Amino acid sequence: MSTDADTPKAGATTASTTNPSPALRSRLGQLLGMTVVVVAVFGVALWWLFAGQYRETTEDAYVDGNVVAVTAQVSGVVTEINADNTDYVSAGSRMVKLDDTDARLALARAEAQLARTVRQVRAQYANVGQSRANLQLREVELSRAKADLARRHELLASGAISGEEVKHAEQAVRAATAALGAATQQVAGSSALVDRTSIANNPDVLAAASQVRDAWITLYRTNVPAPVTGMVTKRNVQLGQKISPGVSLMSVVPMDHLWVNANFKESQLRHIRIGQTVELVADVYGDDVVYRGTVIGQEAGTGSAFSLLPAQNATGNWIKVVQRVPVRIALDPRQVVEHPLQLGLSMKAVVATRQREGSRLVEPGSQEHGYHTNVFANELVRADAVVDRIIAANR
Repeated sequence: MSTDADTPKAGATTASTTNPSPALRSRLGQLLGMTVVVVAVFGVALWWLFAGQYRETTEDAYVDGNVVAVTAQVSGVVTEINADNTDYVSAGSRMVKLDDTDARLALARAEAQLARTVRQVRAQYANVGQSRANLQLREVELSRAKADLARRHELLASGAISGEEVKHAEQAVRAATAALGAATQQVAGSSALVDRTSIANNPDVLAAASQVRDAWITLYRTNVPAPVTGMVTKRNVQLGQKISPGVSLMSVVPMDHLWVNANFKESQLRHIRIGQTVELVADVYGDDVVYRGTVIGQEAGTGSAFSLLPAQNATGNWIKVVQRVPVRIALDPRQVVEHPLQLGLSMKAVVATRQREGSRLVEPGSQEHGYHTNVFANELVRADAVVDRIIAANR
């Protein structure tokens, strides 16, 4: 007699046929894992073949730029500070003002001396005219003395006068000749002071004008301007401080002229060339902002070669350390304006090295990257205007 326990259930039979055994599941998992690994390796190989081998990447990259020092050219006591850290200033704007009392007094003395010199030179020109008039007078006197002597000789021959009168006439001629010689030398002496010159280019006037220019520029430089347009940083000047020429008062960073120094390993430099394009990502913005840059050069040595204390590998036990070389990357100014950067920010740089025909280092005759400011260009022009005004007023 059979029971329900001896009879296999339909549900159990179905479960045994649909659920794989543990061994089968393990083999399927291994097969799936191997497939994933093969696909991943194949994908990485394809990526390296078509893209990876033409890229050099580093996260040891930082934003860099010019830190322009604001320095005084004359000494003085600080009476005014018009900018502080984080301020944005324009080129030529007054940053610091120094006490200008002494400079104003010196300028007033120089201007008075120039005016006096111009008038003295005018007197020298007048003396030349007077000397020449005196010379003409002496010439007339000599001519008259010679004519008188000639008449005396005629009268002496006829016995109308004595020989003593002739001697007096001869003495008068010699005196007139001497006076003429003295007048001639006087004309030469007075002419030597003004010969081939005008009042404006007379040596005395030029010397006095130089003193005026020097005093005016000294007064002008009591206002310390910003050399460039940018953001103020590193202010270390205080009111009442007595400063000397050349001391840095603060610095200005031109925020529109920044670049990136990417420190690549020496093993990565083989295919990096000037002119290659670079993609850069700043940590401050993340992957949402990608900067486009261009390689413009490599430094002349590794970072350790120019450090304050270079490594001395000739002593002790030597261990090789992979060196890094700074590669300079120019940024697109428009992107910098849209997404401002600051000095020292971390960047990730990816150089596209597919184009490898260029040079790795800068060659002779390559374009140089220079900097200039026009803030101080008009100092002498304004001083010349002051000199011209004083000369015209006393001419």
